Parts: sequence; structure tokens; C-alpha cells
Amino acid sequence: MPRFSKPRSLTLTADHVARLARTIPDPGFQPLPGMVQMTKDDYNEIAAELIAQAPKDGLWVFAYGSLIWNPDFDFTDKKIARARGWHRAFCLGWDYRFRGNRDQPGVMLALDRGGSCTGVIFRLPDDALEANMHRLLRREMSMRPTAFPPRWIPVETEGGRLTVLTFAMNRKSGRYIGDLSDEQTADVLATACGFRGSMVEYLWNTVTHLEELGIHDRYLWRLQELTAKRIDAAQGVDRAAG
Repeated sequence: MPRFSKPRSLTLTADHVARLARTIPDPGFQPLPGMVQMTKDDYNEIAAELIAQAPKDGLWVFAYGSLIWNPDFDFTDKKIARARGWHRAFCLGWDYRFRGNRDQPGVMLALDRGGSCTGVIFRLPDDALEANMHRLLRREMSMRPTAFPPRWIPVETEGGRLTVLTFAMNRKSGRYIGDLSDEQTADVLATACGFRGSMVEYLWNTVTHLEELGIHDRYLWRLQELTAKRIDAAQGVDRAAG
């Protein structure tokens, strides 16, 4: 795995995140057109199916975004891993609740077809698979049909190849917005905010943790630079003068 000796200094800073922080009430679950809320039976069925399909040598989950810095489930091991044939992209839209609102909708990271993506894999505890699978599914899936269904993919690690579980974008979904330019994406990241926080906080956390792991993503690196410049420009901050 290619790794860097130490994290680099981002243009985007904790100060940018603090300047965009604001409190927004949770509007509650709002199903998107053609989608309905997942039920307990739905979760039970999907969890049982995935556990039955899990490789004999353990159930690993591939994290490429917020799961890296906020997994919200128990794990017994983690490793750096590369998924070929997939790349990170802000292509899952639109978010009107968690990190966006009706006036300023957010757009979330997903795995999209093509390229490669280096992230982190977590091994779920063998003696608590069902409980942790439910925690994972409830975090990643709130509506059906889901726009980024769970699927098994091969990844490469320093210890060899593994088959792992991840959530990848369905390009046929109405929530797929794969035609945003970097500039358009940065416009969203520099403004959107929901009850869980801002898009800029999401971006900063993701890039910061990737750098700490020695993982460099050129796409996210460009976006953090563009987003920082937009925030500074909107607030009349001249970084060069400082």
C-alpha cells in the first residue's frame, strides 16, 4: 500500500469548520420520492442474508468516508485496504436532513464505478455479528430501495486479498448525481449544513483522518482547497494577508 511518512497541512482548517457551525433542528424522517422508510423486518432480513454470505475467515467492512472516523460499531481489527474498480465521489444526493437542509441540500460521499479507492477495513466481532450488523445497517440505510446497497467486493491489503462488505452507489438510482464538477461540489461543501453538522465538517474530518493514515486522495485534496477558498471569499477573509 502506498503511504506517506506524515500528514500534510490542509488548506481547510478547524477554523473553517467552526465558522460554518450552526444549530439546525432535526426535521425528522422525510422519505424521498419513490422511497419508504426501512422497517425492523427489512433490517432483520438484510442482516441475516449478509451474515449468511460472509466469508468463513471473518466479516470485514470497507470504510471510505465517515465510517473511517466514526464507525459506530464494534470491531476487533482494522487494516488499510485498496478497492480497485471503485473511487470516492460526492455523488449521493440530495441530503435535506443530516448535513443539509431544504434551502442548502448536502451531497454525500459514495463509492462510484471506476478507478481505485484506498480506505480502512474493520473486522466485526465473530461473537457479536448480528448486533453490530444491525448497527451498521441502521446507520447506512434508512430508506428502500436504497441508493447505495450493500455488496461484497475484493480488496487488497498488505496481508493479501480479502472479500469485504461495503456500500456502493447504484447509478440507476434517482439519487445519483455523478455529473457535478469539482467547483459545483465545493459550492455545496462550503455552505450546506444539517442537524448533524455541516458538509465542511464532514469533508475536513474525512481528509484529516485519511492523511493521518497516510492515505492521499487527490480528489478530496482538491475539494478541501476549493472549499476553504470559497468559505474565505464568502466571509471576506484574506488568507494571503494573514
